[in-house]
Amino acid sequence: MSLPILPTISTVFIVLSAITIAIGWYQIKQRKIETHKKTMITAAIFALIFFIIYASRTIFIGNTAFGGPENLKVYYTIFLVFHIFLATTGAVFGIVSLITGFTNKLARHKKLGPITSIIWFFTAITGVAVYLLLYVLYHGGGTTSVIRAILGF
Repeated sequence: MSLPILPTISTVFIVLSAITIAIGWYQIKQRKIETHKKTMITAAIFALIFFIIYASRTIFIGNTAFGGPENLKVYYTIFLVFHIFLATTGAVFGIVSLITGFTNKLARHKKLGPITSIIWFFTAITGVAVYLLLYVLYHGGGTTSVIRAILGF
């Protein structure tokens, strides 16, 4: 089995971002504030690398349509839309969490951080599931525009 290089690399980076967020969460529970900051910056960099690879691939190559059985396509599409919603929400929460942390709005940061982390964990898990469905369990369909890949046109 041959896996596509860019989706594989980007998926690794989203998993690394989730792992470093979990480590950062543990560090703040241990009151290791400076280490927590560095770890969360690393997590943000991993997420940004994922996004750059994903966006570049989407812009220059297109998205991979679901290549699995036709009777699963509607379920895949619902799952994909859920993942996209989580990813978008997680990215916004992540940016706000970083800003509140760096601007010392710590009361808000303490409330947002756990919520952001949980959203991001689900984003990473569903992202890996999308990757597995597109490239491991089934051979990806053709490369197409974002709208066609999501809606299955």
